[in-house]
Amino acid sequence: MATYIDIHPVDPQPRLIEKAAAVIRDGGLVAYPTDSCYALGCSLGNKEALQRIRDIRKLDSKHDFTLVCQNFSQMDQYVMFNNSLFRLLKNTTPGPYTFIMQASHETPRVMQNPKKKTVGVRIPDHRVAQALTEAVGTPIVSSTLLLPDREDPPLLGWDIKEELDHVIDTVIEGESGYTPTTVVDLTSGEPEVLRVGAGDPTPFE
Repeated sequence: MATYIDIHPVDPQPRLIEKAAAVIRDGGLVAYPTDSCYALGCSLGNKEALQRIRDIRKLDSKHDFTLVCQNFSQMDQYVMFNNSLFRLLKNTTPGPYTFIMQASHETPRVMQNPKKKTVGVRIPDHRVAQALTEAVGTPIVSSTLLLPDREDPPLLGWDIKEELDHVIDTVIEGESGYTPTTVVDLTSGEPEVLRVGAGDPTPFE
């Protein structure tokens, strides 16, 4: 059965954050809230947990996962960007955006698009998600929690626990958003909006 952790969305309790972070560091799979919607998250390079996410969401092996980062310092290790991209990112993060960027050598190959060598990254505007990435110490490999037989993402941690109790390790309750991120491809130097979601696409048009 999945452990259920109720964390304050504005002032996350460090003890509870560390409890959830330890699950990720130890190879577990966690459902956690973000500013867009709930995500499934695991540690970097955790092939077993990535397969568990694919099985839950019924995804194929080509699905691109996202590195959820605490801040730019953490993101800078895993993607490559110049000053103009940095300014663009700084004006729109933290927020409900996922950016497709060129992966650095620090990014595990299992995380990269096999042909383009790209990876999705984001910095959520959510206290629980940011505290969790800080406690884990590295970005959290994540995928939006969209179940294959549902049109909308789940809104409450307790509902996720009831639905996925035997296939994930921990569920965090913490007031999530309810719309997936806006996805922006930055690999060509010119922003291309691939999906309009919770984030305003205007800055990239």
